[in-house]
Amino acid sequence: MGKKTSLNDSLSNLNSINLSNDNNPVLVEKVIETHCHLDMLKEQDLSHIVNQSNKIGIEKIITISISPENFKKTINISNQYDNIFCTQGVHPHKADLWSKDLIDQIKNNSQLEKVVAIGEIGLDYHYNFSPRKVQIKAFEEQLELAAELDLPVVIHSREADDDMISIIQNFAIKLKKKGVLHSFTSGKNLAEEAIKNDFYLGFNGIITFKNATNVRDVLKDTPLENILIETDAPYLTPTPFRGRENAPFYLPFIAESICKIKNIDFRTCLKQIYKNSHQVFSKI
Repeated sequence: MGKKTSLNDSLSNLNSINLSNDNNPVLVEKVIETHCHLDMLKEQDLSHIVNQSNKIGIEKIITISISPENFKKTINISNQYDNIFCTQGVHPHKADLWSKDLIDQIKNNSQLEKVVAIGEIGLDYHYNFSPRKVQIKAFEEQLELAAELDLPVVIHSREADDDMISIIQNFAIKLKKKGVLHSFTSGKNLAEEAIKNDFYLGFNGIITFKNATNVRDVLKDTPLENILIETDAPYLTPTPFRGRENAPFYLPFIAESICKIKNIDFRTCLKQIYKNSHQVFSKI
């Protein structure tokens, strides 16, 4: 077995960071973690994760809701820290939980200062944990809700390109704040349709995976002005830490990869992505 690589050792080899006086790795540009699930992280204490993320230059973090079961959890976490924000929404895996009662609940919660978007919502035809018709109904009603509340959306789309394209075409004009198709792994047709309608694409550790050539190809073709950066922690840990629980403090590996894949100067790349993050999530 080869020598294990520590986080600090690996980060110190990146062009994207400097080392502070206490030898902590620090990103040379501010970054916003636009998609993670802090309530699902188990291997490390939340305060340590947040502190470590702050130390390396992650300015703000958005923790994402997926069902009524964690609406309060994400809100409570965001209220514990000045630089953490949250969303409210029902994931397609949980679409069978969608009800009219949740509409009022999300409406009320969206008035809170720390709730910055409706999500994670969308379609997942890979697992089909909820029937497709149920997924579509929940998705469209939450898009209507986002339009009414004038909030952006955080969209999950997996193996549902045709229906997603159709729904985006139908709802784009209603959604003034648009939003992001996070953890983008779909085809170029969906990417082009999303970009044409002023949505953003979120990229994460998948771009560091050996078998993700298709995702890197989409990233290459995506205008820098339409890119967001995320980890989707605790999932999709980037190379070289696959097998470990993901966390926001692994974001520098993703940032470095995006800049290299697009062949753009690091500072220029991250400054624009930081600007994009504020344009999408204006409440942060």
